[in-house]
Amino acid sequence: MSALEEEHGGENEVFSALDKVNKAGVTARLKEIRGLFATDDEETREEAVVLDEWLTLSNQEAGLKKKLKEAETVLDAKAYAQYPRLTEDDVKTLVVDDKCLTALEAAIHGEMERISQALTQRVKELAERYEMPLPQQVSEVAELEQRVYGHLAKMGFSVC
Repeated sequence: MSALEEEHGGENEVFSALDKVNKAGVTARLKEIRGLFATDDEETREEAVVLDEWLTLSNQEAGLKKKLKEAETVLDAKAYAQYPRLTEDDVKTLVVDDKCLTALEAAIHGEMERISQALTQRVKELAERYEMPLPQQVSEVAELEQRVYGHLAKMGFSVC
């Protein structure tokens, strides 16, 4: 459905006439096409084919969603039926190993990633700060200092 919408969604395309692409809008557009236009028009027939295909896919999607919901309900019922059979060790394993340790592991990995990024940023800052060696900085400062003294002398100030 997404591929159809993307392929036929540009200007002067099938889905551009619809405000929202939903079942009601597509059905209404199909009725409009079939009621107002002659089916001899090639462009209109192509639009009807695309809309029919979208409706078919939409119906399939709705059916699959319904089956998925039913399957989840059956799975939940089977899981609830197993609860009374769980031993204390089984409960500890489910709670500690499967939930707590997984959450801890995710938190630790997140913190390690954050620290790693902070260290990388700090190393970049230090590399930029110490990019120019100290002797080069001293000579540049001395050169700039002489230029400032020259400007001050031109302005009539004496430098001590």
